[in-house]
Amino acid sequence: MAASMDNVSCGDFAHFQDALKVVRMIDDKIIYALNTSVPTTSFKGQVNATEKCKQLYEELMSAYDTRDKAIKRCIKEVSGKTNELRSARDKSPDDFYVIKDLRKEQTKLRLLQSELSIEEVVKDRSLKVFHERCRGHYIPPRRKDTL
Repeated sequence: MAASMDNVSCGDFAHFQDALKVVRMIDDKIIYALNTSVPTTSFKGQVNATEKCKQLYEELMSAYDTRDKAIKRCIKEVSGKTNELRSARDKSPDDFYVIKDLRKEQTKLRLLQSELSIEEVVKDRSLKVFHERCRGHYIPPRRKDTL
């Protein structure tokens, strides 16, 4: 269900952030998703909570992987451009436009790196809520990146 971020440009940080916001929608609506997935005692027989929790967990993991790859792809791309601009600045240290572009790319790189931290906070919050509500119905497999 996670939207693809493969085609999202890293050049415009505001546009990139908007795309992240769309993909983070599942985290923003986790409480609602859990309320519809995990039945109350009176509705226990009408909903397969194990299957619903498993499906929600898979959607969360897919969204996390999508966002992580997109953020790291952009960090790599912007980092490369920053290095190119540093080389250009070293060759012509008085070029105002190169210095200006370098500062802009450095700022964008810092913003993208901060998105990794934000991603961890969002992920931790959602998984905590997920485990609180689904621990009696579904225990997710251990992931390599969480060891």
